[in-house]
Order: sequence, then structure tokens, then C-alpha cells
Amino acid sequence: MPQPTHRDTPLLTVTADTLVAADFGPRRRGGARAEGPYGRLFALPGTRAFTAGNLVARLPMGMFSVSAVVMIAGTRGSYALAGAVTATGLAATAVVAPWIARLVDRHGQARVALPATAIAVLGSLALLLCVRHGAPDWTLFASYAATATTPNTGGMSRARWAHLLDGDAKALHTANSFEQAADELCFMLGPVLAAVLCGALFPEAGTLVGAVLLLTGVLLFTAQRSTEPPVLRRPSGRAPLTAPGMRPLLVVCLATGAVFGAMEVVTIAFADAQGHRTAAGAVLALQAAGSCAAGLLYGAVRPAGSARSLLPWCLAAMAGLMTLPLLAAALTGSLLLLAGALLLAGMATAPTMVTTMTLVQRSTPEGRLNEGMTLAVTGLLGGIACGSAAGGWTVEHVSAPAGYGVPVAAAVAALVVSLVVSGASNRSTDSGAPH
Repeated sequence: MPQPTHRDTPLLTVTADTLVAADFGPRRRGGARAEGPYGRLFALPGTRAFTAGNLVARLPMGMFSVSAVVMIAGTRGSYALAGAVTATGLAATAVVAPWIARLVDRHGQARVALPATAIAVLGSLALLLCVRHGAPDWTLFASYAATATTPNTGGMSRARWAHLLDGDAKALHTANSFEQAADELCFMLGPVLAAVLCGALFPEAGTLVGAVLLLTGVLLFTAQRSTEPPVLRRPSGRAPLTAPGMRPLLVVCLATGAVFGAMEVVTIAFADAQGHRTAAGAVLALQAAGSCAAGLLYGAVRPAGSARSLLPWCLAAMAGLMTLPLLAAALTGSLLLLAGALLLAGMATAPTMVTTMTLVQRSTPEGRLNEGMTLAVTGLLGGIACGSAAGGWTVEHVSAPAGYGVPVAAAVAALVVSLVVSGASNRSTDSGAPH
């Protein structure tokens, strides 16, 4: 892993500035000029501290499900039980997460995130103990459901950037790109770390370490009060779900999540059919790596045009690149070529998510940003569940290579929705109606 070249510059900042040296114009703090868009971003006071805490808190998000599956299947001998428990946690998160985000908007990040995290950590520890001591199966479902109170740390971080960079669209684009790259990095490293801990130490190690990291990260993050967005005494009465333009964006999130969910299940099945199931994690990590690199580049060089006009192009690129794994699997059957295809396919993911999240931010009523961002994440989670089911059904009833058609279909569906919404917006503008 490359090391920082300056003690005040984070690792990802150096990586981004090494990739592309773009200039968004001067941005000074205290008379000193930071070089590069990411350098300027982290020249803002307090940004390094809350980002470091947030990254520590976000890493376990890629660890918990893998750790739970390994832990439960390894001790109870049932992947069906492990899958059912993790699915229950996903469903509980879809219900509880928007409610937690609404409380964050109304009462502040520190006041809500800390107790919510404490409940989630207790749920993880309860799951660990129930598995360890052979408790009845229903206790596993109850324990894992309690982890649904985990706050959306990525959404809270984006809310801080929106507060600090109010009115600076270019810098906010860079911040959103960094946050998406951080998401990809955590979901790339998290499963690998979980698998190593559970395999090298003991089955419960991944869950235990994840719980400690989550609590530590949230404590560090919420301790940075100077960058926390102020709580509006009278937030907008309109719920984010009913805000203009929000529902189509959530449909796009749902379809995009289906791309992720299907890709994961189908890749594991394909690698298993090739006799290399253990390599599936590394192959999937390449997709996340491609997305991470593309996210940093996308943030350093802001494309021309509005986010609404860019979204169909991003989705078209994603739909096109998703055909590469399908072709590699169907025509060659080579896991090595599939890995390269996934690396390329992942490069459209982060720009799509950055653009979508930017539009979600703009569509969310004032004072309810965490709730709006969490609704988008909930849409992604729902899509992941649907994509996993559709991908698994296709693999079982058709073939593993055919399963790669599911993410292509999901990406095309997202593209169609964005084109319909874009066309409706253009007709509304041409007719003189308010946009």
C-alpha cells in the first residue's frame, strides 16, 4: 500500500492527485494554497479528522454480512440459515434506517448516531454470543435485526460536506466523488478483511472486530463537532419521499442496486463452476477497484453539463460496460478474462452513483438531507436483494454465464427510467412549466 508523501495529506488524496492534476481554481485557507482538487478539499479545517473517523466506521459495512455468513454457516453448518439471518437484517435496515436518519436531521448527528451505534454494536455482540453458545435459531434473527440501527455514516459525511461547501458546486462534486470512492474502497477491503479474520483466528473474529471498528469510528466522527451541520429548528414539512424528482431517483437506485446484487451472486457461482470459488472475492474486488479509481478521476475532472443531463450518459456507459462480463463469461468461460471485464465494468459504477447522489441531495428538502440520502441507500439495499434473487434464479435455472444478463437488464432499466424522467423534464421546461 502506498504511503502518504506529506503528513497532512490523507492517502486517498495523494492517490487522486497522482492520478489527475486538475484545477478548479484557487481555494485558500489561512493564506496557503492547497494543490489539486482533493488537496483543496482537505485544506478545510476539521475535514481530515471527520473523514478519518468516518472511514473507520464505514469499513465494517463491508464486513458484517460476510462475517455473519461465515460465522453462522461454520458453526451451525447451514448456509440457508446464514442467508436467512442476513436477509432479515437487510429487511430490518430498510425499515429502520430512514427513521434513524430522520432523527439525525432533527436532533443532530452526535446525539442520535452514538446511541444508535451502541444498540447496533450490542446486537452484533449478542449475535456473536448466541452463535458461540448454541442459542436457538430465533435468537440469531433477533440479534442481527438489532444491528439495523447502524447510522448511515456515509450519508452523515456527505451532509457535512454539503454544509461546509455550501454554494461551491465544483468542490461538492469532488467531495461526493471522494465519498463514493471511499464506499467502494471499504466494500472492497471489508469482505477480504472479514474472511481473513474469520479464517485465521476464529469464526466470530470478523463480527467482533467489525463491532469495535464501528463504535470507534463513530466516536471519532461525532467528536468533530465543528464540522457537524446545524440542526434546523423548523425543517421543511415535505418528506423527502414526496419531494419532486425523488421517486424516479429511488427507482434508479433500486435498479443500480440490482446490478450490484446480481453481479456478486453470479460471479461467485461462475467461479465455483470453474473450481475456483475462493478466487471469487478477489475477482469481485477488481470491480470495486475499478469503481474506486473511476470515482477519484471523476471527482478530479468535472464533466461539463448538469448532473441531470449527465445521469443518462453515466447509466448508458454502465449498461454498455456491463455487457463485457456477459461476453467474457459466455464466449470464453475464462475466469481471468472475466476478472478484467469486471475491472472495466466497475469504472462506470462510481460516476453513476456520484451523479445520482448529487441529484438526491438537490431534491431533498432543506434540513432533511440525512433522511434523503438514507432513502437512496435503502433503495440500493432493496435492489441488491432483488438482484441477488434474480441472479441466483438465473444461475440455477439457466446457467452462470447467462446470469450476467441480469445486471445488464437492470442497468438498462435504470437508463430507461432516467431517459423518461429527462424527457418529461425537458417537455416541462419547453412548455414554460416550472422545472
